[in-house]
Amino acid sequence: MSANSSNTAAALALIADDMREVDAVIHRRLQSEVALVSQVSQYIIAAGGKRLRPSLLLLMCGALGYRGAQRFNLAAVVEFIHTATLLHDDVVDESTLRRGRATANESFGNPASVLVGDFLHSRAFQMMVDAGDMRIMEILSEATNVIAEGEVQQLMNTHDASLDEAGYLRVIRSKTAKLFEASARLAAVLAQSSPAVEQHCADYGQALGTAFQVIDDVLDYDGDVSEMGKNLGDDLREGKATLPLIIAMQRGTEQECALIRHAIESGGTEQMAQIIAIVHQTGALQATRDAAAVEARRALDALQALPQNVYSDALTQLASQLLARRS
Repeated sequence: MSANSSNTAAALALIADDMREVDAVIHRRLQSEVALVSQVSQYIIAAGGKRLRPSLLLLMCGALGYRGAQRFNLAAVVEFIHTATLLHDDVVDESTLRRGRATANESFGNPASVLVGDFLHSRAFQMMVDAGDMRIMEILSEATNVIAEGEVQQLMNTHDASLDEAGYLRVIRSKTAKLFEASARLAAVLAQSSPAVEQHCADYGQALGTAFQVIDDVLDYDGDVSEMGKNLGDDLREGKATLPLIIAMQRGTEQECALIRHAIESGGTEQMAQIIAIVHQTGALQATRDAAAVEARRALDALQALPQNVYSDALTQLASQLLARRS
């Protein structure tokens, strides 16, 4: 185990007992009289994953001193919303591999994946009502709406080689970072924190989520398939102009730019080896990592307003070590 993964594991060990409670909520609320709903739901949840969004909510609750049981319910809610998004994403992107095994759409078909994703969304809204707090409903309903808008915007951007960095960031701040932001903000609401502290929590979540996605896009051109559990080049095959490609086109020769542009517009991976070489040679990967570092520093700055304790230390570790992730 690398020092990075070891330190991250140590940070998450703080909430190991809490996460077991969240898992119990998840398994209890996945029950359905419709067999296929339970089957597909259990399949995707059992695939594991980093559980970063519920972990963020639990760590932020710890940092702010909230120990009420509602944190388990809301941590399960954000995981359900995230899982529903994955189910829908994989159908739209025609993905076949996630977390090292076949996607739900590959195993059960597109209709089952879409409909079970709908079930997870509706179950999440049932669970939000349990909290009995209109502010919580407001945060989560806004988040799900923004995420959906981000998904549609990403679809509109597919095969668009003219997308710039600002447009790219708008999508990931909606599609990925919004649920990180909501998770951190929910902890502040549960802890009855001041509006100022709530905003700092939200800023941390948004910056962390943005950095996470930027690094994820780096790994599509610089990752290890065995560690990532997905296929290299998937973004290019799906026609996504992510930041490494945007920067490579800005810095490359006219011929290199034309090669990348054609690959984005056609969704072709035949020239993948050449494109990876261009991304490396132009320094686009390092520039993309630098962009993620800016977001990580923004997350660390936001933490300065929080109480200093073992939980806020763990949040500091998560942001600091994010830049070294390889999967």
